[in-house]
Amino acid sequence: MSTELFAEKIHKIIDEITDTQKENILKAASLMAKAVKNDGIIFTFGTGHSHTIAEEIMYRAGTLVPVYAILEQGVTGDREVTKSEYTEKLDGYAKLILDYHKVTANDVLIIISNSGRNSVPVQMALEAKKRSIPVIGITCVSYSRSQPSLDKSGKRLFEIADVVIDNCGVPGDAIIKLDGLEQPVAPTSNLAANFIVHSLTMETVIKLLGEGITPPVFWSGNLDGARKKNDVFLEKYWNRIRVW
Repeated sequence: MSTELFAEKIHKIIDEITDTQKENILKAASLMAKAVKNDGIIFTFGTGHSHTIAEEIMYRAGTLVPVYAILEQGVTGDREVTKSEYTEKLDGYAKLILDYHKVTANDVLIIISNSGRNSVPVQMALEAKKRSIPVIGITCVSYSRSQPSLDKSGKRLFEIADVVIDNCGVPGDAIIKLDGLEQPVAPTSNLAANFIVHSLTMETVIKLLGEGITPPVFWSGNLDGARKKNDVFLEKYWNRIRVW
């Protein structure tokens, strides 16, 4: 059955991430722990479907409180999706985004881009580096290597980020070939990236606990009494996280 084949391939990708990306995940978690410890913010950003990964670890049970997903509607693709295919290639857009959301060198920026070649994610990384903002890139390195950059810099995300975490996918993302259809189906990048970002959260929490720091982690809002506990966290970061 094709579903079983897809499951097998997904398991293989998760195993590959675990085997080959653990060191990078730990390095990224160290940057995130430093930001939390210094009262900084973990910013997340992605265009197209990658924006769902940026949103995945914001304001939900079991995730760090100071996470700010930059959800720019012009590039998320959750509406007017064909237009967003062009806007994510616009020169200069990234600087406006960073200026508006007030990301600082005390924070950390996670950029998710499967191909790693479009201008907005690439320029977000370049602009962040100019401002001494630590950049974590989650991307498919083999995909990026197979395609030229679409940014004027000629760079791709994996060539810029301070820490690169490979989602271990394939060029084109979809991984199952079916008889009678030229293009493959069943993309893997978001499943892999979800595993990565929750691993990052967990390793960050472990690092902070190891330093004797109890990190701010959200309780599930559907547990009795959780709202009161979460309100304490919300109060601390309310003035900085403008998307709550």
